[in-house]
Amino acid sequence: MSSMLIALLVPIVLATLVFAVVLARAAIAGRAWPKVETLVLGAIVNFFDTLGIGSFAPTTAWLKFRKLTPDRLIPPTILVGLTMGAVVESIIFLLQLGVQVDPVLLVGCILACTTGGLIGAPMVHKTRVWIVQLIVAIGLTLAASAYALTNLHMMPGGGMATSLPLALTILAIAANFVFGILLNYGVGNYAPTLVILSLMGMNPRLSFPIMAGAAALMGATASIRHINTGNLDLRVVMGLTIAGIPAVFAAAYLVIKLPIPLLRWMVLVVVLYAAAIMFIAALRGRREHKAEPGTAAVAD
Repeated sequence: MSSMLIALLVPIVLATLVFAVVLARAAIAGRAWPKVETLVLGAIVNFFDTLGIGSFAPTTAWLKFRKLTPDRLIPPTILVGLTMGAVVESIIFLLQLGVQVDPVLLVGCILACTTGGLIGAPMVHKTRVWIVQLIVAIGLTLAASAYALTNLHMMPGGGMATSLPLALTILAIAANFVFGILLNYGVGNYAPTLVILSLMGMNPRLSFPIMAGAAALMGATASIRHINTGNLDLRVVMGLTIAGIPAVFAAAYLVIKLPIPLLRWMVLVVVLYAAAIMFIAALRGRREHKAEPGTAAVAD
């Protein structure tokens, strides 16, 4: 194992240990026992997330469709709930593929996403509900577009590069900083990271250690802040967490053939539905906010 991989895995593991202790204490104190539905959901979305489909969009779609938790709580809930699965993915992909990626690009993107996540963590709790709904709706629409473009063979196939020129490396790192902020709003980093790196000529397979590593370190650090605020649904979090870990191992190590394009089309329908509902809720919330006394004359 290279010293670079050790330097990445050590902080991920340490941050995860702290995160796990904080989460366990909060769950025990709040008696947050998960429902069977959230356990099944956690297993499914983490399984397919490991295959590159992404978990934020379908998880958001199901929570919205089933009304399992208030809209405002969805982004921090799924971020915290899906973090442990991302950690397991990051360890697997870093060990399998990390050594093939340019270390500056790999480390830079992971640290940038983590920094963005820490900055964005307190922002999401201070944002109006309709703004959160609008951001999530945009994120769901982008994810649905990525699913459709992949199935239509219009998604950039990417090249075979393992590194990028300096200018593109800086751009990729800057983009991951933004992705880190958006992760707090329930907008997953898998699809946008895959798209931007593929457009730059990277081998798409080498996006996985970057995506998973960034989601893991960012999630483990920012999630602690979300747990401490209490603005999340711990029962849903525990369901996603407990069932997610074995699901990731199953997807990573079982030699199976799955019709991924078909699964993307199925997810696409649910995601588009949730995006439409979020857009409608955001527009309604914006109108209600403007109608509040003292806000009608204020330009948004």
